[in-house]
Amino acid sequence: MTLIERMGLAALHRFDPETAHGLAIRALRAGLTPAPGPVTSSRLRCRVAGLNLPNPVGLAAGFDKNATALAPLSRAGFGFIEVGAITPRPQPGNPRPRLFRLREDKAVINRFGFNNDGMETALQRLSKRPAGAVIGLNLGANKDSADRAEDFARVLAHCGRHLDFATVNVSSPNTEKLRDLQGPKALSALLKGVIEARNWLQNPIPVFLKIAPDLTQSELGDIAEVALLSGLDAIIATNTTLSREGLTNPHKDEAGGLSGAPLFDKSTRVLAELADMTDGNIPLIGVGGISTAKDAYAKICAGASAVQLYSALVYQGLSLSGEIAKGLDQLLDADGYTHISQATGTKKQDWL
Repeated sequence: MTLIERMGLAALHRFDPETAHGLAIRALRAGLTPAPGPVTSSRLRCRVAGLNLPNPVGLAAGFDKNATALAPLSRAGFGFIEVGAITPRPQPGNPRPRLFRLREDKAVINRFGFNNDGMETALQRLSKRPAGAVIGLNLGANKDSADRAEDFARVLAHCGRHLDFATVNVSSPNTEKLRDLQGPKALSALLKGVIEARNWLQNPIPVFLKIAPDLTQSELGDIAEVALLSGLDAIIATNTTLSREGLTNPHKDEAGGLSGAPLFDKSTRVLAELADMTDGNIPLIGVGGISTAKDAYAKICAGASAVQLYSALVYQGLSLSGEIAKGLDQLLDADGYTHISQATGTKKQDWL
């Protein structure tokens, strides 16, 4: 992190978290943030779920909810970018305050509730996306929808022609009963509709599923089975957690999903279990608590083909993405790997 970036973060942290986030997006659009361009090497370039990535370090959904900063994010060093979640109709989300920094815990709690501008506005912005970047959309459902499963397919059908991948998000804890869609019967029906919508696109794209970390072994096994049977292209493990174990910050009891450093072990364990259950038959993307190259490497070794981060940017700035990619390259080299795929799952047993 540069001195200027450190000063910028210090200034942002004088504001409430949601206001600061909005200012960060504005700074991005104004060109005031690091823009190193693609970070890549022969070790880092990879193909995951049919996507050619310059490096395996992606931006998780939630940072650019409304696809307003696609161009600057494409120059920020990420290997791929996921925006959203986007629902069919605009919705305000839950009342503020709904975003909390837990500085001592290097964590964040949010209860946004899929606040977004809706798929019509998202479509306009995605249609002007930068060429060459790998951009995906996190699909959501409206809180008051009569058919939430159909909402996911509607957003994909509407925006899919401007995407490289789409993610079905049934794991947010901030929309009531949304996680119920992770059950095998409901999930199978939902994914069938989404896959059909994907197949109707002129250029069909990969479809991912994002799961929660708060699943039992049996529930995780059901999801693995459904994923393999449904034709999914990858699984993202994991979303935020409802657990508050080990937290010290006064905001620890706020309702919502917890992300950041405290999630690392839980999400990595779920990742390894999923890798064991799917036996390499579906790519996994590891997310949850990554703040260093070592963290990213641990996810890769636990079974991930690629990783995503978000919460650590709150404390370490946007340049972190490039730093992690470069550090990952060095760690692979030190262990004698010529390509990142050689490291995937090599230490899975350590987490089982």
